[in-house]
Amino acid sequence: MRFTLLAALSALSLGACATVPQADRSPTAATHTLRIVGLNDFHGNLQPIPRQFGVRLSETETVTVPVGGAAWLAGAVETVRAKGDDVLVISAGDLIGASPLVSSIFLDEPSIGAMNRIGLDFNAVGNHEFDNGWQELRRLQDGGCAKFTLREPCRVEQPFEGADFSFLAANVVTDEGRTLFPAYGTKTFGQGEDAVSVAIIGLTLEDTPNLVTPSGVAGLHFRDEAATINSLVPQIRERGIETIIVAIHQGLYSNLPYSEGGCEGISGPLLDILSQLDPAIDYVHSGHTHNQYVCDYATIDPTRHFIVTSGGYGGSYLTEAVLEIDRRTGDVVASSASNTVIQSEGKDRDGRPLPTDPRLGTIVPDAKIADYVARYVAAASDAANRPVGKLAGQAGKPGPATEETKLGNLIADGQLAATRSAGAVIALMNNTGIRADLTPAEDGSVTFGDIYAVQPFGNALVTKTFTGAQLIALLEQQVDDDGVVQTFSPSKGFAFAYDMTRPAGNRIVSASLDGTPIAPQARYRVTMNSFLAAGGDTFTVFKDGADAVTGPVDLDAFEAYLVAVPVRELPSLGRVTAID
Repeated sequence: MRFTLLAALSALSLGACATVPQADRSPTAATHTLRIVGLNDFHGNLQPIPRQFGVRLSETETVTVPVGGAAWLAGAVETVRAKGDDVLVISAGDLIGASPLVSSIFLDEPSIGAMNRIGLDFNAVGNHEFDNGWQELRRLQDGGCAKFTLREPCRVEQPFEGADFSFLAANVVTDEGRTLFPAYGTKTFGQGEDAVSVAIIGLTLEDTPNLVTPSGVAGLHFRDEAATINSLVPQIRERGIETIIVAIHQGLYSNLPYSEGGCEGISGPLLDILSQLDPAIDYVHSGHTHNQYVCDYATIDPTRHFIVTSGGYGGSYLTEAVLEIDRRTGDVVASSASNTVIQSEGKDRDGRPLPTDPRLGTIVPDAKIADYVARYVAAASDAANRPVGKLAGQAGKPGPATEETKLGNLIADGQLAATRSAGAVIALMNNTGIRADLTPAEDGSVTFGDIYAVQPFGNALVTKTFTGAQLIALLEQQVDDDGVVQTFSPSKGFAFAYDMTRPAGNRIVSASLDGTPIAPQARYRVTMNSFLAAGGDTFTVFKDGADAVTGPVDLDAFEAYLVAVPVRELPSLGRVTAID
């Protein structure tokens, strides 16, 4: 079997297309055309993403346009349906969680409602599906108003009906040995002799417990991704189903322009999983890395004939894959895929329309979904628009996990101020928990909606006692070889330096509080959020602290810090030093 990679113009806009024919066969009346709409990492972005989004058109040209929004995403899906073929809509996880205020303040119920209206068929759970715990995730699947979080459910829709689509969790197993949600789903298209059936295996990354608050996944076990997928293939084929699709919340990184399909320079943790997959797999839609790509994996391994795709972040892209299925055997004989930019409409903080690019096409938003989203926007508006203070400048973007930012330091300073009464002398904020930039209005004012977007998780602050030796061990975990390298944003007065050329476990060069080196036998009261306190992001030393005191919710602490003065000055940089 020989695979080729083509560039094509999709019906909506310029797209990347990978075409995979089998031998000399081409689609005929003997084949059934199935179109797959792939979503991933939607993260509750019901409205267009509130910033200009960079779309890379070529190696030399990037344009910034407004993208996303459930109504525009729905319009793009309807355009695919209008082509007349059967359509399957799947998501590769993080459909919810780390969401903007309009969704997360309502426990992501409106995002479930929007996806019901779009016609999503299956969602593979991602790590963020567990942000509020697995019991709350079950409620979102089944419906009802049982309360599992600090926030009240069913505030707009009473009762909340739950998801019309199925969550899939092939590698998430309970203590009783059952999967939390079904391992795979099936769907049949056509009738009688013309009917074709497909199976969709859905799963999250094995490392999910290190990415969420441990209490949210207590009693669950996350198994190896490739082994889980391969174990299901014989079961599926015994049911007479030959077309097997994988939706997995693990991904790749690609620097290719969005209009170019290919595997050139591609990297990421999903590669190891793909290399182990049963060759019976026909198509893989992925997520987690927030990248968009269309990669013909057979160009990497000719024994595995599938395309692997991802559609970026927040509904910014829609992936469309086309499978030609032999009606007699159920085999996929040809396939292709493309990513389309969901160019939408957006406004700046002063209400002026953001420019669009005609080369990216026009999508007609779905009016009914727009009205549904507007209902929740109105319900959230009072909270979102409430002023919470002023900043003397732009706090900036979260930045990479190892970049010190004024925003991160500002949050850490606020957490320290909120927990001084618990004896805190240091506060440490994880950079990956900062989800948006903080740009004040022209007069410096920021709203609750602004700061909510920065910290949407609702973590409580926890203060614990650590010895200096434990504190140094904790700092070493930032830059060890276990997982992603990530430095903290430290509060005022605390500073450290690290050198990545040194051996793991010996990379912290210095650490000091108010200019005094950290003493191994001394004791320090340290504040962190509850996610870190439970060992999240592989920072296991946080669990070893003593005399824990639980303080306010992180967002409340940040608001109080901003409100405390007429204008909050931004902290300086220089608390974290990387030694080359």
